[in-house]
Amino acid sequence: PCVYLACATAESIDGMEREVQPGQVVNGWFSESDNIWPGQAMSYQVDEVLYQGKSKFQDILVLKTKRCGTMLVLDGVVQCSDMDECAYQEMMTHLPLFCHPNPKAVLVIGGGDGGIARELNKHSSVEKIVLCEIDEEVIRVSKEYLPSMACGFQSAKVDVHIGDGCEFMKHHHSEFDVIITDCSDAAGPGETLVTKEYFNLVKKALRPNGIHITHDDGVWLEQCQCHYKYEVCKEVFLNTEYCYASIPTYPSGELGFVVCSTSLDVQFRKPLREVSQEEIKAMGLKYYNPDIHRSSFILPQFAKKVLGIL
Repeated sequence: PCVYLACATAESIDGMEREVQPGQVVNGWFSESDNIWPGQAMSYQVDEVLYQGKSKFQDILVLKTKRCGTMLVLDGVVQCSDMDECAYQEMMTHLPLFCHPNPKAVLVIGGGDGGIARELNKHSSVEKIVLCEIDEEVIRVSKEYLPSMACGFQSAKVDVHIGDGCEFMKHHHSEFDVIITDCSDAAGPGETLVTKEYFNLVKKALRPNGIHITHDDGVWLEQCQCHYKYEVCKEVFLNTEYCYASIPTYPSGELGFVVCSTSLDVQFRKPLREVSQEEIKAMGLKYYNPDIHRSSFILPQFAKKVLGIL
C-alpha cells in the first residue's frame, strides 16, 4: 500500500514531520496537490501501482485505484481514470463536432491516451483524424494499461505523428474543420500549447468556420487562473466561449473548456446537429447529450465575474 504525492509536502510519518518529495509512495494513497489551490489535496486509495516510469519528457504513473479504476498520472497530475474519462473525452470531442455542419478532417494535439480518437471514430462524417503527440511513451503505456481508451488508435482513419504540436502546426494551413488541443497542464511538454503564438497557429490551420477546443481550469479552486486561456483565445479568435463539465477526479470536481472559431456564424451554446436518444445509445455515450451541451454554458454568477462576461 502506498501514496504517490504529486507535489512535495510536509507529511507526518511515524509521528515525525518530514518532507515528502514528488514520486514518493506512502500509506496507500495517491494525493495530488498544487500551489494553485493551496491547503487542499485530492486523494485516491491505491490497490496497485501498475506502472511507474519516466519518458524523455515526464514522469508516467498508472495506478489501480479502489474507487476510480485505472488512473493515468503525468508529472503528478491526474489525466484520466476509468470512472470519469467519458466526461472529458466526450465533451472535448462531441461538443465541437456537433457544432460543425460537416466535420471531415480533425486534428488532435496531444491525446496520447487515445480517448478522443475513440470518440472521433463515432462520427461517420469524419474521414481523417491526425493526432500529434509529443510523448510516444504515453501512447505505449496507454495501449498496455488503458485499452478502453487506446482502442481509438485501431482505426485506419487515425494518422499518428510523434512530435511537438506547436512545430507541427506551423506546416498546416486551412486544413482542418476541428482542432482539439488535449495537452497536459501548462508546465512540462504542454507549456507551448497555451501561448498566443500557438493559438494563432491553430487559427491558421483551421478551415473557414472551423472550430477549436481546449480544456481550461475550472472556476472553483483556480479562480485567479481559469480565465487565462479564455482571455488569450479571445485575443486571437472572433468567437470564444467558456463552458464546463463535472469530472470528479479533476481538482474541485469540474473542468472548464474554451471553444473558439474564426467565424461569428458558429453557435456554440446549442448543437447544430442534435443527436437522438437512439443515436446516443448507438454511440455508447455516457456523459454527452444535447441537454448537457446547452447547460454546460450556463455559469454561476461568480464565474461570470471571474471571466469578465457580466
